[in-house]
Amino acid sequence: MTFDAAAFANAATRALRTYDPGHDLPALRKRFGAGLAELGSNENPLGPSSHALTAIQAALPEVFRYPDPQGAALKAALAQHLRVDTAQITLGNGSHELLMLIAQCFADASTSIVFSEFGFAVFPIATAAAGAQAIRVPALPRDHATMPLGHDLKAMAAAIRADTRVVYIANPNNPTGTWFDDAALESFLARVPATTLVVIDEAYQEYVVESKVSSALRLLPHYPNVIVTRTFSKAYALAGLRVGYAVSAPEVAAVLELLRESFNVNGLALAAATAALADQAHVARARDWNLAEREWMAAALRKRELRVLPSQTNFVLIDFARDAAPIERALFERGVIVRPMGGYGLPECLRISVGTRAENERLLDALL
Repeated sequence: MTFDAAAFANAATRALRTYDPGHDLPALRKRFGAGLAELGSNENPLGPSSHALTAIQAALPEVFRYPDPQGAALKAALAQHLRVDTAQITLGNGSHELLMLIAQCFADASTSIVFSEFGFAVFPIATAAAGAQAIRVPALPRDHATMPLGHDLKAMAAAIRADTRVVYIANPNNPTGTWFDDAALESFLARVPATTLVVIDEAYQEYVVESKVSSALRLLPHYPNVIVTRTFSKAYALAGLRVGYAVSAPEVAAVLELLRESFNVNGLALAAATAALADQAHVARARDWNLAEREWMAAALRKRELRVLPSQTNFVLIDFARDAAPIERALFERGVIVRPMGGYGLPECLRISVGTRAENERLLDALL
């Protein structure tokens, strides 16, 4: 007799889809070895700061002990770096956990959550997990002059209802790479009720070079309903350790602490992130290298008359104007792993991370 566990799950859980991490990379590494070009996960191929690796080595003998449940050293370092108070910081097992936690703390079946079409995949997952009603706002059209497929902030503001507790936006956005400037964000926030939390995911903020785009952290003193989430997985190259953080009003952070899992950031991650944060020269090198390599790759792709969307991240989105599944499969067979976008509702697109020059050249060679 088959045990139907799904029948016992609550309605919010039954509505969920399993998060799709992409291909089975451990198996592919065995299959292709050094010939594998991993361009599907938006990782930093330069790797982490040497100081972070040293910190991991130093922390290894203490792995039999529980980590600091408050992450005090990392919080203190973040507070100094970001010029905020430690009471404003919530640590997470990656920013993914924090995005989920926010919905769990502030939304339920009697409320709604607003997010953009083609926004980060975790936004609808967090909404469904909380049992809230999802309000998905259409993105800017493909033929938009400057920001095709970007967030339509005016439409998102108009979609907010009296029962809307959370709005998720990402700047820059994954998977499109698009962004909005400071003026657009401030205009949007001015239209949001004080009873609605605005979560601004800045996972790729360290890669931003556009002068009109700065962090939303500067707005926290004026908008206590704003939460900024960030991660050490991208520019800091600590994706394997899973550590992120949220910065908010202390009152918001106090609510998040009520439901935050105990010891949710492991000891090696705490040590590595603290050390990585202190090495801003390494982050600057990663940003400069990424800019040069992204523009080189984008230019090479455009020479092939491919449509490459504008990006302020460590990836580009390519619109092939036809079903991209056969293209993705052909790349896969040649050991070049990119991210299909069918799950985002963009079957004509592929998201391609900025790799090393050798990986990027392999992509171009394989992209027949």
